[in-house]
Amino acid sequence: MSSTGDKIKGVANEAMGNIKQGIGRATNDPQTEAEGIAQERKGEAQQLKGDAKDAIKRGIDKV
Repeated sequence: MSSTGDKIKGVANEAMGNIKQGIGRATNDPQTEAEGIAQERKGEAQQLKGDAKDAIKRGIDKV
């Protein structure tokens, strides 16, 4: 997957995670809130993966 694709998926997962967290808090459902936190972290990791791919590509392009 491209770095842009990783970043887009990351933003989407982060947003959905935040929504799940809010729903979990609003309904007093700790499991849904925990799932939201996990999904948010997954999104953050996907964005970092995209950033790393970009950094690698910039390094290769300089050679």
